[in-house]
Amino acid sequence: MHPAVAVCLVFCGCCSNVVFLELLVRQFPGCGNIVTFSQFLFIAVEGFIFEANFGRKRPAIPMRYYLIMVAMFFTVSVVNNYALNLNIAMPLHMIFRSGSLIASMALGIIILKKRYSLSKYTSIALVSMGIFTCTFMSAKQVASDPSLNEEDGLHVFLWWLLGIAALTFALLMSARMGIFQETLYKQFGKHSKEALFYNHALPLPGFVLLAPNIYHHAVLFSQSEPFQIPVIGLTMPIMWFYLLMNVITQYVCIRGVFILTTECTSLTVTLVVTLRKFVSLIFSILYFRNPFTAWHWLGTAFVFVGTLMYTEVWNSLGPILARWRKRPKEE
Repeated sequence: MHPAVAVCLVFCGCCSNVVFLELLVRQFPGCGNIVTFSQFLFIAVEGFIFEANFGRKRPAIPMRYYLIMVAMFFTVSVVNNYALNLNIAMPLHMIFRSGSLIASMALGIIILKKRYSLSKYTSIALVSMGIFTCTFMSAKQVASDPSLNEEDGLHVFLWWLLGIAALTFALLMSARMGIFQETLYKQFGKHSKEALFYNHALPLPGFVLLAPNIYHHAVLFSQSEPFQIPVIGLTMPIMWFYLLMNVITQYVCIRGVFILTTECTSLTVTLVVTLRKFVSLIFSILYFRNPFTAWHWLGTAFVFVGTLMYTEVWNSLGPILARWRKRPKEE
């Protein structure tokens, strides 16, 4: 498949996914578990059919390594979704998760004994400053909510702090999982699609622990107002429609990223994913009218400029622009 098609899949799938996720979370803030379970189930079934060949294909990477990877992946997914139930706004959630570069660099230095250039450290400083700015301003908004009395305001603020702690833990765990994957791929070769299947199939039994919460939200979804799907004419509860679209767009997004990893360099993939996050953030703020001050915009700019500096995209764009400028003369 052409890389341009993959880029379209990433932008269309991931940006649409954010919209449907926010529609779900705005109605039921604690619905993260049923969303995650649905996504995992869909990708696991698809992978079981097309990747594992109904269980007949043996994995290239030993199962014991997948069990470790899955434990980390499941924990990160559940904690990230649960943070939305702890007074964490969607824009802050998206910005905070953009700090994965910080966590990856920190753990890379500690675990892999890596050393980086000055530009890398500068980019990480920008990302850190951006996340701190957005986090600090969101903390002020939570603490100064005029609709809450002093006691309730303190209670809400403490839950918000717990949400920040949850996001920080998930960020570090995700970075540790990335290092673990990098080590496995060096040892056994890259098997991204296989890893995608096992990362989503093996955690499914763990959702038994979350079954009461999943069932509770399934009942709430079923009680939502009916919605007639255009073209098809099928009528279903609107929350189930949002969930279905969220699952489909999540799959499109993940498949697009997978295609990019096979067709493009890691730099291109990082750049596309970063720009996708930025577009999703802007759309979320404008469409849903989320509270976002000038300080939030400044913090957002720091996060994404720092991320682009980290990928060294400027160095890659230089030769491309030079060739583009020379082309008319050659013709």
